[in-house]
Amino acid sequence: MKTNNIIIVGGGSAGWMTAATLIKSFPNKKITLIESPKIETIGVGESTIGFVRYWTHYLGIKDEEFFKATDATYKLSIRFENFYKKGDGGFHYPFGPANFDGNQANYNDWVFKKYLYPKTHRSDFATCLYPQMALVNNSKLCDNENSNFPFNFIDCSAYHFDATKFGLFLRDSICIPNGVKHIKEDIKSVETNKDGIKSLNNKYKADLFIDCTGFKSLLLSKTLKEPFESLTDILPNNSAWATKIKYKNPEKEMVGYTNCHAIENGWCWEIPLWHRWGTGYVYSDKFVDDQNALKEFKRHIKKRFPYANPEELEYRNIKMRVGIHNRLWVKNVVAIGLAAAFTEPLESNGLFTTHEFLMKLIRTMQRERISQWEKDNFTYQCKTVFKNLAEFVGLHYALSIRDDTPYWKHCLNKQWEEKLINLKPTNLIGYLKLVQDKSFQYNYQNNLAGIPPIAFGMDYYPTDIPTIKYFNHLNEQQVKDRYTPVVDRLNKKSKIWNEMVKDMETFYQYHKRRFYK
Repeated sequence: MKTNNIIIVGGGSAGWMTAATLIKSFPNKKITLIESPKIETIGVGESTIGFVRYWTHYLGIKDEEFFKATDATYKLSIRFENFYKKGDGGFHYPFGPANFDGNQANYNDWVFKKYLYPKTHRSDFATCLYPQMALVNNSKLCDNENSNFPFNFIDCSAYHFDATKFGLFLRDSICIPNGVKHIKEDIKSVETNKDGIKSLNNKYKADLFIDCTGFKSLLLSKTLKEPFESLTDILPNNSAWATKIKYKNPEKEMVGYTNCHAIENGWCWEIPLWHRWGTGYVYSDKFVDDQNALKEFKRHIKKRFPYANPEELEYRNIKMRVGIHNRLWVKNVVAIGLAAAFTEPLESNGLFTTHEFLMKLIRTMQRERISQWEKDNFTYQCKTVFKNLAEFVGLHYALSIRDDTPYWKHCLNKQWEEKLINLKPTNLIGYLKLVQDKSFQYNYQNNLAGIPPIAFGMDYYPTDIPTIKYFNHLNEQQVKDRYTPVVDRLNKKSKIWNEMVKDMETFYQYHKRRFYK
């Protein structure tokens, strides 16, 4: 098949991200986006992870161009509280690589500290290994332009923004000015033939149709009947309530991270945009119905935002389809965004799969014609990314020891997949890799992305002192003598980082100066 004439069905963040990526990559192709004038976008994807900055760079989008239009702020980390156990004090997952300068055994240096000083809180792991935590903990921000702070701002940051506004920004600033045709019309009929979609509404024809119709998946699922693979075996949540809360004092409230609080039947997010908070409750309707979940969410809001009246806020209920289609490219239809796959909002992954699937799509479309092998390979590549991500999200529940509600007891006692029990590795990352490293080596490697902050934050360490003693023939005093200098160097680095940020702009001041004068 050829791909010279492309129709995208559905707007929102996925539709306009698709249109922007395609028009940037293939300016000579005919690209049309058709969206209903009536359907509102989901718009809860207000938080991203670091890879989004590679995608915006690819499109040539400068932060100065979209921040003000999308209410954006920078994000350096994700904080998790009460996931390990109720009242656990929380921990951070900072973006970017750990800093091993002067370390003897990479991540394990902190394990030695925990052994020598057992009362050290688990949140100290991120503080000792990631320089940007000095910024997070002190609510400061710098971008390396006028600073020698030892982190790469691009690699160690992501965005908070209003995803609906971001889609509109892409539409008006990139897509339409560069030739994307925009049609507002309901799709009332889909005509098919042996090659897939023949036309829409008996008049819109294309070589390739891209399904960006959200959970409805009008083309791939509803029309072509492509089976959907559920991932409820490792991901418990399928529903969410979402709302918006205005700041009372943004200069004091605004932080450089997404805050995640585990409560009775799931968890709540708190996303600091420039003018407001975006917050929501992700839960499982197998353990709580929608109205009782809303009551739980309102109680959480009252506790977290005492100045806000939960009864005066507007709430939106969202039902999530958790999993991925068996194939993502069927005949002349490709699915992107929620129409293709979704885990849940934990780890801010909704837009991540959108831009990562898009990059794999444009790589596939480089050739003049697309063979069946290339369609299948596109599905394989996307499913590898997605299932790695799903297992990573599942890790947050697998390592929890909460048992205070039926929901958390289910997470604690559920039987995980047979491949986990028998250590049959299928992915490069995820809890399978974590289990293997725990079982077969005690020297944690630096190729596991976000797993170390999550595992250490939930009291699951790859290194244990009995193993070190066993392999190195060490007694108690020898362990102390060998690793005390290691811990001292670790503490010294953390102290230096905190000194370096002392006189920097606050998180709020940085944004105000650069974007919101």
